[in-house]
Amino acid sequence: MADIELYDLNGCPYCAKVRRALDDLELSYETHAVAGRRRNREEVYEVSGQYGVPVLVDNANGIEGMAESDDIVAYLYREYGDDDQQLPEGGLVSRLLSRLT
Repeated sequence: MADIELYDLNGCPYCAKVRRALDDLELSYETHAVAGRRRNREEVYEVSGQYGVPVLVDNANGIEGMAESDDIVAYLYREYGDDDQQLPEGGLVSRLLSRLT
């Protein structure tokens, strides 16, 4: 079992945001693909007390079921980022444009 686990739904833009942060920070993580129907996500409910995704578990730091993509991304950069890695601002277009300048 990896220290970091992500409960994830393919095609979910909020999940994609968290995966981008994990990849940007070069963190290893285990993905748990969840059912498309919320009512079929019992494993998500057991971990976080709600049915929405994404949900992050960080076993190394006692995070048992963090929800809300913005909160997860902020946590990841705060906990695992270094001084050179800043929390990205804006959406995809903003990030792409900032790389061109």
